[in-house]
Amino acid sequence: MKYLKQMLCVGICGVMLAVATGCSGSLTGGKRIIRISHAQSETHPEHLGLLKFKEYVEANLGNKYEVQIFPNELLGSAQKAIELTQTGAIDFVVAGTANLETFADVYEIFSMPYLFTSEEAYHAVMNDTDYMENVYDSTDEAGFRVMTWYNAGTRNFYATTPIYTPDDLKGLKIRVQQSPASVKMAQAFGAAATPLSFGDVYTAIQQHVIDGAENNELALTNNKHGEVAKYFSYTKHQMVPDMLVGNLKFLNSLSDEELAVFKEAARLSTEEELSCWDDQVEEAKQIAENDMGVTFIDVDISEFSNKVSNVQQEMLDANPDIQDLYDHIQAINAEYEEGSAQ
Repeated sequence: MKYLKQMLCVGICGVMLAVATGCSGSLTGGKRIIRISHAQSETHPEHLGLLKFKEYVEANLGNKYEVQIFPNELLGSAQKAIELTQTGAIDFVVAGTANLETFADVYEIFSMPYLFTSEEAYHAVMNDTDYMENVYDSTDEAGFRVMTWYNAGTRNFYATTPIYTPDDLKGLKIRVQQSPASVKMAQAFGAAATPLSFGDVYTAIQQHVIDGAENNELALTNNKHGEVAKYFSYTKHQMVPDMLVGNLKFLNSLSDEELAVFKEAARLSTEEELSCWDDQVEEAKQIAENDMGVTFIDVDISEFSNKVSNVQQEMLDANPDIQDLYDHIQAINAEYEEGSAQ
């Protein structure tokens, strides 16, 4: 795997050189090669969604474009792949919102603990395309734009020791996303927050560099974290989407008709990813429990949310750019809470 990554890095360097000298992407047989990077495995719902993206683009523009998908961080970590997307060395990357915070601080809101009161409200916000377009264009100055979102489920703590209450997190070294808000959240629980690249988590737990991490159930099986962390606690502290990010120069180079195809391909990729998500989560839970020996723990979520209740207001005070989106989310939370009470 290391050799493969090295070879791919050499290839990407060549692509970057081509970009630097004025070529907009690689051509094979007259076709423009579209490269997409992501961190997940070939069976993950995001990869399946990207296959739908590839299928639609090539079915409608196959005479001009060939889409190549690089899973498993083969083109580098999310942060590195974002930088490659900025320069145009690659065309698209799937990245978590925590990776986008340094380019547009509005994305910080998704790291806010207990921002959404239900998964239904979370999905409603993300599917409000007209509103979210205002968020998506916030990175234009950085040279890229979000095309669509993917469901990454709820984030929960998993570790080498069981976590029943916030007190069980005290002193544990927990990998969090590379986001100041996620660091503050872990610290509020009493944990030692350890930002790491996602691809480094397995080895870090295995070698006792960290005691655990926080993510959804698919990390246990697709990324094999269940081999080294045997306790998964349903704290549901964040619902953080992943984003399909495209190089803005490339997107602006498309004709109206071509751009419409890429936008529809993005929409269809989300539709496919969402349709696969719930089934894969249930399958991952069964595999983790039955084959990997992972214990799933239900906790009193209120104990955890109370511990970080001040983090929300601190974030709002520190970053006025998230206030409008926060108010929008709270309005949708209220709608769904009212509906469930009837």
